[in-house]
Amino acid sequence: MKRIAACVSAAAQALQSRTMEIYFQLIRDADSLKKACGELSGEEYLGFDVETTALEPSQGELRLVQLSNGTDTKVIDLRGFGGGIDALRSTEELAPLRSLLAAERPVKIAHNAKFDTKWARHHLGVEVGGVYDTYLASILIAAGEGDRRHGLADVVQYFLGRTLDKTEQVSDWSANELTSSQVEYAAKDAAIMPEVRAKLDERIVSDELRSVMAIENECVMPIAEMELNGFFLDSDRWREQLERVKTTQQKTADELQSLLSAGVAQASLFGRSEINLDSIDQVSQALENLGIPIPSSTRAWELQPLADDHPAVAKLLEYRAAAKAASSFGENILEFIDPSTGRIHADFRQIGAPTGRFSCSKPNLQQIPHEAEYRRCFRAPDGRTLVIADYSQIELRILAHISGDRRFIEAFESGADFHAATAAQIFGIQPADVTPDQRAFAKRLNFGVVYGIGAQRFAAMTGLSERDAEDTLRRYFATYPQMNEWLRGQSKRVLLDHSARTLSGRLARISFDDNDRRSVGAAQRYAKNMPIQGTSADILKRALRLLHDSIRDTSAKLVNIVHDEIVVECDRTDGERIEALLSGAMRSAAEEFVTSVPVVVDSQIADDWTK
Repeated sequence: MKRIAACVSAAAQALQSRTMEIYFQLIRDADSLKKACGELSGEEYLGFDVETTALEPSQGELRLVQLSNGTDTKVIDLRGFGGGIDALRSTEELAPLRSLLAAERPVKIAHNAKFDTKWARHHLGVEVGGVYDTYLASILIAAGEGDRRHGLADVVQYFLGRTLDKTEQVSDWSANELTSSQVEYAAKDAAIMPEVRAKLDERIVSDELRSVMAIENECVMPIAEMELNGFFLDSDRWREQLERVKTTQQKTADELQSLLSAGVAQASLFGRSEINLDSIDQVSQALENLGIPIPSSTRAWELQPLADDHPAVAKLLEYRAAAKAASSFGENILEFIDPSTGRIHADFRQIGAPTGRFSCSKPNLQQIPHEAEYRRCFRAPDGRTLVIADYSQIELRILAHISGDRRFIEAFESGADFHAATAAQIFGIQPADVTPDQRAFAKRLNFGVVYGIGAQRFAAMTGLSERDAEDTLRRYFATYPQMNEWLRGQSKRVLLDHSARTLSGRLARISFDDNDRRSVGAAQRYAKNMPIQGTSADILKRALRLLHDSIRDTSAKLVNIVHDEIVVECDRTDGERIEALLSGAMRSAAEEFVTSVPVVVDSQIADDWTK
């Protein structure tokens, strides 16, 4: 978090100062800025930092921009340029700064570079080129191990063994003059970045993370742009959907109470007995009293096999879905609409999991339900359209490539329905004779394998006995022996290496108790899944960079991502061209990693976010 503040002492008026062996120059005029940018332009790396009066670019002022080669630091006070903050984008006085920031060299080193690049893009109108994010580097090096913190002060302490004073971070940066303490603080944050990068990059190289570090650095600007762009949510449609959800929840709750009433222990003289439907204990007891064989937990995947035979279980799952929709996707999401843009500008964390997948908050756009009733609320404004594309079975294709299983690869090369082909192999029938139920069964199996599914979990998912589940898995792996060999190899390897990697080299350190069978099993499942899911994340990030470059001078802008899906908004007349650019970027990115099987991208042009 970077904030801004105020008050100034006479000491801070000095243009040049020396503090703790850091030389810095406070710049407030065009001639000094031009000279400073010229002095720094020949550097290979520059520390880059900004100080602002708010956390979001649309809500505050970009006050300072700091640039440093490690010994010579320039602190640029933007209050002195262009007649005010509204003119920063256009004033010629700042042209040297914009050119320096836009250049691929020097590389700009920033900690949580998404923040700094967003502010530069919004207020200066410049796309920062050549980024090195030490925050992302620290996360890559940690690779999911322990509970390390990755703030700048934490990274400086961990890697350099020094204390970085962040007291002024939350000070007030909005006054006309800043204190000497504030200016020195700003200078130090930029001046230390070259040293931090050098230390982190030693580990990036020794841990063989250079390729994935490049992917992450190149993805910073596309994500910054996406957050600035925002996603348009039709609030009227959303409120209409909320009313439908509330009605459904009430109706489903009433029906579930009726189905469970016979299993409620207490009697009632005044009508049916009712329980707290959100209490796991009360619901489980009622189901048991009805003679329903409740599994060890009432999680959805364990209850699902019982739904066909027990209406109360089916209704419970329906009620939970409605209750979650009402609580997670309710009126509160409308609070995230920025009144100045009319859009939701969510916060995407670039490495949201050790696999490299994104996470999202404020709000979580990645968890918007797939049902059209929800997705249609996110639409293109008048005169615009959405282009939506996702990878078809990308994780299975990655598994085919990584394992090198010839039959698995041939199934994709044939272009036939992969799940139907698997069903034909499992059931010993012709693909043309596969029923929808058999295909659905094979689909669950195919994706289950990606997540390291075992016989017990597969039995719970499908309603099979454990013996039948084991037989089914045995037939499956006999069909794809090389894939089975790779999965077994991952299970063995993690016991020795305690780690796994993606095709880009992204590393996940896997901790477990060698004496705890359950802990070992979880580690083995993760070791199978991490290279697949992580490579999918690598592919998406590479695609975002290629897309960003290809649509730079078009009407298109990136507005959302969900794991293997990308959503772009553009002028209605530009839809077909942008669809081709989006699909092309996604295919090109995937083909850099997956070369053994064809990559398929499904795309469409639509008024709203539906399929």
